[in-house]
Amino acid sequence: MVVLKSLLLFALAAVAEIGGAWLVWQGVREHRGWVWAGAGVIALGIYGFVATLQPDAHFGRILAAYGGVFVAGSLAWGMAFDGFRPDRYDLAGAAICLVGVAVIMYAPRSA
Repeated sequence: MVVLKSLLLFALAAVAEIGGAWLVWQGVREHRGWVWAGAGVIALGIYGFVATLQPDAHFGRILAAYGGVFVAGSLAWGMAFDGFRPDRYDLAGAAICLVGVAVIMYAPRSA
């Protein structure tokens, strides 16, 4: 159950951070306006709070593992919202990152 909670929090964090960055990008680079950018800033703030809800208490471990989720999530977001088509190297890199998440977060450790 702890692993499932952790995975769900990583997914929520990714939506907030990647979505927030995308909203800022749309507001500024795609000239959709400051409302989009402002919504992005709020979403980025939400990301910061979501990360604190992880069951593991080690900041460095959480953020290091989340980096892998961010990589894979960013590619998925680009596919869903920008028509991005990753190549095999993008997919291989994302898979490597997700293996890293599993090793960092869920490998058995002695107490």
